[in-house]
Amino acid sequence: MVDCKETKLRYRADQLFFSPIILADSAETVGYVCVQEGNDADMVKSAKKQAKKFLKAADKAGAPYEAFAFKDLTEATEDEMGKIPSPGSGKPTLTMPRDFNLMFQTNVGAMSDASSVAYLRPETAQGIFINFKNAMGTSRSKIPFGVAQIGKAFRNEITPRNFIFRSREFEQMEIEYFIPPGDVWKDFHKQWLANSKDYLLSVGLREELMEWDVHEDDSLAHYALACTDVTFRFPFGTQELMGIAARGNFDLTAHGEGSGKKLEVNDEETKEKYVPHCIEPSLGVDRLFLALVCSAYAEDEIGGEKRNFLRFHPSIAPVKVAVLPLLKNKEPLVAAARKIFDDLKLRWNVSWDAGGAIGRRYRRADEVGTPFCITVDFDTIEKDGAVTVRDRDTTEQIRMKIEDLIPYLTKEIEGY
Repeated sequence: MVDCKETKLRYRADQLFFSPIILADSAETVGYVCVQEGNDADMVKSAKKQAKKFLKAADKAGAPYEAFAFKDLTEATEDEMGKIPSPGSGKPTLTMPRDFNLMFQTNVGAMSDASSVAYLRPETAQGIFINFKNAMGTSRSKIPFGVAQIGKAFRNEITPRNFIFRSREFEQMEIEYFIPPGDVWKDFHKQWLANSKDYLLSVGLREELMEWDVHEDDSLAHYALACTDVTFRFPFGTQELMGIAARGNFDLTAHGEGSGKKLEVNDEETKEKYVPHCIEPSLGVDRLFLALVCSAYAEDEIGGEKRNFLRFHPSIAPVKVAVLPLLKNKEPLVAAARKIFDDLKLRWNVSWDAGGAIGRRYRRADEVGTPFCITVDFDTIEKDGAVTVRDRDTTEQIRMKIEDLIPYLTKEIEGY
């Protein structure tokens, strides 16, 4: 982290980006700009504003300069840090980057001394490693097998921001997939990359907004054999969404050494004992939700009128169906619609909307991403016993018998 000595603001060094201002004519570095992490356009816009102000103060107003080459502050030298301006003060008032503890410290028990220090978990994975032997024995599993977990994790973030993207308390889901030692990890890692991509696409992420960031050797964690991040292009910039790491046997070995109990398995086929390696797909639920909202947001034009709506996949849409009686003051219509509503709510989250023009009710359902609207009209109760089912994405409407609703919706929502 770094501090601004003038404004007393504190920043994570890896979330501040600097670039030299290099004159195009002479290739001379005349100064630096420093911007906070964001999307490319916003970072460049802020850097241009700083460069214009700097060149004007240096009597070089209007001088052309080369394109910015951003690097985060963890890569800055001590000499550069003496010239890089703080985003808070606009002057070179930043301290040198220094380490800080991302874990929340607390005390357990009646006394607050060194013996009672504990930490809130920064990830969910370690509980899986500690219970490895128990999980394997009680489930009667053999290598390869995996353990999945979802739960709260905590990080001592200096600057929580971007809505729910970066927060101090968040929901995390991880899988520890245990495999034999040796080069087989490469095939398992490759398979988990493919499986992760299939999952993210299946819940509705847009593939054109996803990218893959393969960590090079110098950026790998000390224990990792390989790691690939799935990144997503959020409105505030491209950020990490999910990581798929080959962690080797570091965790089980470390817990075994710390506890004095070896976490080995006995291979019945090869008759050898070994500490399993693992592949770890890790995903933040809050970040995934934000990515889903960004992927789902859509605009189009219906009948000359602009429409904003959420194109959620039916399987993850919060509300699956909206039931709409054509008129709220006609008891036969309301009773028939209420019967459909009561039947459907036993299976899915269903909304009831009886107020306003039917077109406005359709728009309200579209805005929260409801895939299907069911309208009960006079033909329903007087003629054919059918209802109108409207599709959110196409706005197409079909007539359907009431008894066919559940089979139709089950196939569309659940896929079978």
